[in-house]
Amino acid sequence: MKGKFTNDKKLINHLKKGNPKAYTFLVDLYYNKLCGYASNLARDDFRSEDIVQNVFVRIWEQREWLNSKTSIKNYLYRSVYNEFIDQYRKEIAISTLEKKYIEVVDTIVEIEGDREDKRILSLIEQEIAQLPAKCKETFILSKKEGLTYLEIAEYQNVSVNTVEKQMVKAFSVLRERLKEKILPFLILFFRKELKL
Repeated sequence: MKGKFTNDKKLINHLKKGNPKAYTFLVDLYYNKLCGYASNLARDDFRSEDIVQNVFVRIWEQREWLNSKTSIKNYLYRSVYNEFIDQYRKEIAISTLEKKYIEVVDTIVEIEGDREDKRILSLIEQEIAQLPAKCKETFILSKKEGLTYLEIAEYQNVSVNTVEKQMVKAFSVLRERLKEKILPFLILFFRKELKL
Protein backbone atom coordinates (compact mmCIF):
# COMPACT_ATOMS: atom_id res chain seq x y z
CA MET A 1 0.00 0.00 0.00
CA LYS A 2 2.82 2.39 0.91
CA GLY A 3 4.11 2.26 -2.68
CA LYS A 4 0.92 3.95 -3.84
CA PHE A 5 1.45 6.90 -1.49
CA THR A 6 5.21 7.38 -1.81
CA ASN A 7 5.02 11.14 -1.37
CA ASP A 8 2.72 13.79 0.05
CA LYS A 9 1.52 14.96 -3.36
CA LYS A 10 0.26 11.47 -4.34
CA LEU A 11 -1.29 10.92 -0.93
CA ILE A 12 -3.09 14.28 -0.97
CA ASN A 13 -4.31 13.73 -4.54
CA HIS A 14 -5.77 10.36 -3.53
CA LEU A 15 -7.39 11.96 -0.46
CA LYS A 16 -8.91 14.71 -2.59
CA LYS A 17 -10.43 12.04 -4.85
CA GLY A 18 -12.02 10.42 -1.77
CA ASN A 19 -9.84 7.29 -1.80
CA PRO A 20 -10.57 5.53 1.52
CA LYS A 21 -7.26 3.63 1.27
CA ALA A 22 -5.40 6.93 1.38
CA TYR A 23 -7.41 7.99 4.44
CA THR A 24 -6.71 4.68 6.19
CA PHE A 25 -3.02 4.99 5.33
CA LEU A 26 -2.95 8.54 6.74
CA VAL A 27 -4.71 7.51 9.98
CA ASP A 28 -2.47 4.46 10.44
CA LEU A 29 0.67 6.50 9.84
CA TYR A 30 -0.07 9.50 12.05
CA TYR A 31 -2.83 8.72 14.58
CA ASN A 32 -0.62 7.53 17.47
CA LYS A 33 2.06 10.16 16.84
CA LEU A 34 -0.52 12.94 16.80
CA CYS A 35 -2.15 11.62 19.98
CA GLY A 36 1.26 11.79 21.68
CA TYR A 37 1.77 15.35 20.46
CA ALA A 38 -1.75 16.41 21.52
CA SER A 39 -1.24 14.76 24.91
CA ASN A 40 1.84 16.93 25.49
CA LEU A 41 -0.28 20.00 24.73
CA ALA A 42 -3.51 19.09 26.54
CA ARG A 43 -2.09 16.95 29.37
CA ASP A 44 -5.21 14.80 29.03
CA ASP A 45 -5.29 11.54 27.03
CA PHE A 46 -9.05 11.60 26.38
CA ARG A 47 -9.00 15.19 25.28
CA SER A 48 -5.97 14.63 23.07
CA GLU A 49 -7.71 11.72 21.31
CA ASP A 50 -10.75 13.95 20.77
CA ILE A 51 -8.52 16.63 19.26
CA VAL A 52 -6.86 14.16 16.87
CA GLN A 53 -10.15 12.52 15.88
CA ASN A 54 -11.64 15.96 15.18
CA VAL A 55 -8.68 16.73 12.93
CA PHE A 56 -8.99 13.45 11.00
CA VAL A 57 -12.76 13.73 10.55
CA ARG A 58 -12.37 17.33 9.37
CA ILE A 59 -9.65 16.30 6.90
CA TRP A 60 -11.99 13.72 5.38
CA GLU A 61 -14.94 16.12 5.27
CA GLN A 62 -12.87 18.95 3.77
CA ARG A 63 -10.47 16.85 1.70
CA GLU A 64 -11.21 18.67 -1.56
CA TRP A 65 -9.59 21.81 -0.08
CA LEU A 66 -6.25 20.10 0.66
CA ASN A 67 -3.26 21.64 -1.10
CA SER A 68 -1.10 19.02 -2.83
CA LYS A 69 1.99 21.24 -2.37
CA THR A 70 1.66 21.10 1.42
CA SER A 71 3.64 18.80 3.72
CA ILE A 72 0.94 16.51 5.11
CA LYS A 73 2.93 15.94 8.30
CA ASN A 74 3.27 19.68 8.97
CA TYR A 75 -0.38 20.21 8.07
CA LEU A 76 -1.53 17.53 10.54
CA TYR A 77 0.63 18.79 13.41
CA ARG A 78 -0.44 22.39 12.75
CA SER A 79 -4.10 21.28 12.64
CA VAL A 80 -3.75 19.47 15.98
CA TYR A 81 -2.08 22.54 17.50
CA ASN A 82 -4.80 24.84 16.12
CA GLU A 83 -7.57 22.55 17.40
CA PHE A 84 -5.94 22.56 20.86
CA ILE A 85 -5.62 26.38 20.82
CA ASP A 86 -9.24 26.77 19.69
CA GLN A 87 -10.45 24.57 22.53
CA TYR A 88 -8.17 26.34 25.03
CA ARG A 89 -9.37 29.82 23.98
CA LYS A 90 -12.98 28.73 24.27
CA GLU A 91 -12.34 27.54 27.82
CA ILE A 92 -10.63 30.79 28.86
CA ALA A 93 -13.31 33.03 27.34
CA ILE A 94 -16.24 31.39 29.06
CA SER A 95 -17.54 33.03 32.24
CA THR A 96 -19.00 31.14 35.20
CA LEU A 97 -22.56 31.92 34.13
CA GLU A 98 -21.86 30.79 30.59
CA LYS A 99 -20.31 27.60 31.96
CA LYS A 100 -23.54 26.80 33.83
CA TYR A 101 -25.57 27.45 30.70
CA ILE A 102 -23.24 25.30 28.61
CA GLU A 103 -23.39 22.46 31.14
CA VAL A 104 -27.17 22.34 30.73
CA VAL A 105 -26.92 22.53 26.94
CA ASP A 106 -24.16 19.89 26.93
CA THR A 107 -26.42 17.55 28.90
CA ILE A 108 -29.11 17.93 26.25
CA VAL A 109 -26.58 17.58 23.41
CA GLU A 110 -25.08 14.53 25.13
CA ILE A 111 -28.51 12.90 25.26
CA GLU A 112 -29.05 13.73 21.58
CA GLY A 113 -25.49 12.56 20.80
CA ASP A 114 -26.18 9.29 22.59
CA ARG A 115 -29.27 8.87 20.42
CA GLU A 116 -27.20 9.50 17.28
CA ASP A 117 -24.51 7.07 18.46
CA LYS A 118 -27.21 4.49 19.16
CA ARG A 119 -28.73 5.14 15.74
CA ILE A 120 -25.37 4.63 14.02
CA LEU A 121 -24.65 1.49 16.08
CA SER A 122 -28.12 0.20 15.27
CA LEU A 123 -27.50 0.86 11.58
CA ILE A 124 -24.17 -0.98 11.75
CA GLU A 125 -25.76 -3.91 13.62
CA GLN A 126 -28.53 -4.14 11.01
CA GLU A 127 -25.95 -4.32 8.24
CA ILE A 128 -23.92 -6.94 10.15
CA ALA A 129 -27.11 -9.01 10.52
CA GLN A 130 -27.53 -8.95 6.73
CA LEU A 131 -24.04 -10.26 5.98
CA PRO A 132 -23.81 -13.73 4.43
CA ALA A 133 -24.03 -16.40 7.17
CA LYS A 134 -20.36 -17.48 7.32
CA CYS A 135 -19.15 -13.91 6.90
CA LYS A 136 -21.45 -12.72 9.72
CA GLU A 137 -20.36 -15.53 12.04
CA THR A 138 -16.68 -14.76 11.40
CA PHE A 139 -17.20 -11.03 11.96
CA ILE A 140 -19.11 -11.57 15.22
CA LEU A 141 -16.55 -14.05 16.54
CA SER A 142 -13.81 -11.53 15.86
CA LYS A 143 -15.42 -8.23 16.84
CA LYS A 144 -17.94 -9.20 19.52
CA GLU A 145 -16.36 -12.31 21.01
CA GLY A 146 -12.78 -11.06 20.63
CA LEU A 147 -11.39 -14.26 19.12
CA THR A 148 -8.17 -14.15 17.11
CA TYR A 149 -8.17 -15.24 13.48
CA LEU A 150 -6.39 -18.46 14.50
CA GLU A 151 -9.03 -19.23 17.16
CA ILE A 152 -11.81 -18.57 14.64
CA ALA A 153 -10.10 -20.79 12.07
CA GLU A 154 -9.89 -23.64 14.59
CA TYR A 155 -13.51 -23.14 15.70
CA GLN A 156 -14.82 -23.08 12.11
CA ASN A 157 -12.39 -25.77 10.94
CA VAL A 158 -11.05 -23.55 8.13
CA SER A 159 -7.71 -21.91 7.33
CA VAL A 160 -6.63 -18.54 8.77
CA ASN A 161 -6.56 -17.29 5.18
CA THR A 162 -10.28 -18.12 4.84
CA VAL A 163 -11.01 -16.18 8.04
CA GLU A 164 -9.06 -13.19 6.72
CA LYS A 165 -11.00 -13.31 3.44
CA GLN A 166 -14.31 -13.41 5.33
CA MET A 167 -13.28 -10.38 7.42
CA VAL A 168 -12.17 -8.42 4.34
CA LYS A 169 -15.49 -9.30 2.70
CA ALA A 170 -17.43 -8.21 5.79
CA PHE A 171 -15.69 -4.83 5.97
CA SER A 172 -16.04 -4.37 2.23
CA VAL A 173 -19.79 -5.00 2.37
CA LEU A 174 -20.20 -2.72 5.42
CA ARG A 175 -18.18 0.03 3.78
CA GLU A 176 -20.28 -0.20 0.62
CA ARG A 177 -23.64 -0.26 2.42
CA LEU A 178 -22.85 2.42 4.98
CA LYS A 179 -21.27 4.71 2.38
CA GLU A 180 -19.25 7.82 3.20
CA LYS A 181 -21.62 8.96 5.95
CA ILE A 182 -19.91 7.00 8.70
CA LEU A 183 -16.81 5.74 6.88
CA PRO A 184 -14.43 8.03 8.84
CA PHE A 185 -15.85 6.65 12.10
CA LEU A 186 -15.53 3.05 10.90
CA ILE A 187 -11.92 3.71 9.94
CA LEU A 188 -11.10 5.31 13.29
CA PHE A 189 -12.64 2.45 15.28
CA PHE A 190 -11.54 -0.45 13.06
CA ARG A 191 -8.47 1.05 11.34
CA LYS A 192 -6.26 -2.03 11.81
CA GLU A 193 -8.90 -4.41 10.47
CA LEU A 194 -10.48 -2.28 7.75
CA LYS A 195 -8.28 -3.22 4.82
CA LEU A 196 -9.52 -0.67 2.28
